[in-house]
Formats: sequence, C-alpha cells, structure tokens
Amino acid sequence: MTAAVFFDLDGTLADTAPDLAGALNALLKRHGKPTVAYEKVRNLAAYGAQRLLREGFSITADDPGYAALRDEYLNLYGESVCQHSTLFPGIAEVLETLNQRQIPWGVVTNKHARFTLPLLEKLGLSQHLACTISGDSCANAKPHPEPLLLAARTLNVDPRDSLFVGDTINDLKAADAAGMRVLIAGWGYFDENEPRSNWNPTAWIDTPEEILAYL
Repeated sequence: MTAAVFFDLDGTLADTAPDLAGALNALLKRHGKPTVAYEKVRNLAAYGAQRLLREGFSITADDPGYAALRDEYLNLYGESVCQHSTLFPGIAEVLETLNQRQIPWGVVTNKHARFTLPLLEKLGLSQHLACTISGDSCANAKPHPEPLLLAARTLNVDPRDSLFVGDTINDLKAADAAGMRVLIAGWGYFDENEPRSNWNPTAWIDTPEEILAYL
C-alpha cells in the first residue's frame, strides 16, 4: 500500500499558468514591449521565472539587469498569485479520496514559499495538507531528490513506499533519484522543445482519477 502521495504544484495540482502568464504580460506592458499569447507560454509555466522572462524579454540569467527584472516579475506575480489559478478538474476528488483512505499527501514544488503558501490557502488545500516543501525549503530544488526525501522524512515514510505525481522532466529525475514511483500528468505543462521519448516514469496518466489505480 502507498504510504504517502506527493504532488508537484504548477501543472499538476493547479493550473497556475494564467496568473504566471498574466504577470509576464503586465511586466512586458510596463516596459513597453509586446505581450505574448497565453498559448505560447502556458507550457513554460512549470519552468519558472527564468524561462518565462527568456520568452518575453529574450534575456538570460547572465544578462545585466536580469535580477532586477526577475524581482519585478515576481513582485507582480505575488500580487495576483491566485487571481485566475484553479485546481485541475478531478484533482479535488482525488484528494478527497486520499483523505477518506487516510493516505497522507503533500506538495513538493520549486515555487518559493512566499507564493506557495498563499496559493495553497486560496485553493482551499491547506487544511488537509500533510506537508509542504517549497523551492526554498532545501538547499537544492528539483531535479535534485532532496525536496522529495525531506517530504518523506517529514511524514516518516519510506520513499520507496511513496508516490510522486508531476509533469516535467525535473519531477521525473527527482523522483527517480529519491527512489519514488512517479506518475507523469498528461494534463500538465510540457516544453514542446523537450523530447519525451526517453522518459520512463512508472506511468503516464491522462486524468487525475488514474492516480487512484497506483495506490
């Protein structure tokens, strides 16, 4: 039996791309640049501010002014962290089933706590969360296994008896390194330039309900 289930946040539990893209476009407008179509940036939402800023401003972390632009973007995002974000259809029902079966579940995300905690609160998830590991909870973020191993220690469960649900290659790498089974959410965010033919998760799933078959 599965001792615990851990979820990635952006692109797995919640559709946060509308607010992440909205903050990017607000920043572009502020700097007098053309906005980007939502469809173009949706699948980049799971890869953080650096990837979004590269798309909108053609800037990298090595460029002068990047840090200031990143901070400006993050402040804008923090002002609207859950304005349009919602749980993906079917997620609430899966979480309720886990609660009923008394299987603890938590969130392991690279999003920093200043955004993670208010987002989870506004999504109505805080009450039943067994643990929350944010991007600044550890010295290393995913794809390093440290956040998942910390989550397992927090709940006093063996990683090998745990299940992780994510949507990116970083999720897969982290779970593999931690010794956890991993499901890749087909409804999540995928960088179209990243080949997936060599991914080897426990399973690909198309709907949240399919998670229940792996408990």
